[in-house]
Amino acid sequence: MAKRALITLTLWLFSSLALAASAPRVITLAPHLTELAFAAGITPVAVSAWSDYPPEAKSLEQVANWQGIKLERILALKPDLVLAWRGGSPQRQIDQLRALGVQVIWLDPNSIESIVAALHQLAAWSPAPQQAHRAADRLAARFKALRQRYGGQTHRRVFLQFGQQPLFTASRATLPNQLLALCGGENIFAASAAPWPQVSREQVLARHPDMIVVPGDSKAAAQAVRFWQPQLSVPVVAIAGDWLSRPGPRSVLAAEKLCQALQSEGH
Repeated sequence: MAKRALITLTLWLFSSLALAASAPRVITLAPHLTELAFAAGITPVAVSAWSDYPPEAKSLEQVANWQGIKLERILALKPDLVLAWRGGSPQRQIDQLRALGVQVIWLDPNSIESIVAALHQLAAWSPAPQQAHRAADRLAARFKALRQRYGGQTHRRVFLQFGQQPLFTASRATLPNQLLALCGGENIFAASAAPWPQVSREQVLARHPDMIVVPGDSKAAAQAVRFWQPQLSVPVVAIAGDWLSRPGPRSVLAAEKLCQALQSEGH
């Protein structure tokens, strides 16, 4: 029995080492790309600054931040694939990587559907491709369930507040707006031409929102309440900023909390 157990353990170790050796070396250049990679069964060899989820990401080497990417270090890590983001990865340095033979994929999910599609796409680079497909399918199912449950709810007018001085919001062309619409909410600035328009206090008051949504925690909600009083006294819902703003698997958590808040305030 002991001999059989030893053989089984040896085979498992060899298969694990073989899997690790064959796993593509992937580098992610944005926090949401890091989250997508892990969800797809990929453990990157390096990540960007602020890659703090899942917790394992915090211990990985960082090769990118808002100032740019560490080109020489990325080359030294010999990646099979670099995941870049048009909203933050510098085009010139990405072009340099490509010119030096590094494969780069631009991954820019900005909707529920494109987040799901990104997970399916990453299956090709995952040592566990079925994990990527399952993660995508589970995410799509959770969004579908929310749409079926809350899509027919009475619409409530909502101000999506990002920042305070100055005030920014999100228009129809953003993921936060799609998450809100999924729950039956109406974005009071959905028609804005810019994706992330700066707005004034007066513009918000003139639209008479029924609710305000802010990224953050209860402290952020309390701060927003104080900011709008006495002219505007409506419920303020705080949602974790990473859930609300990062186009990744945790977007569904933002949607679930939004739907619950809209439903509870509607009664």
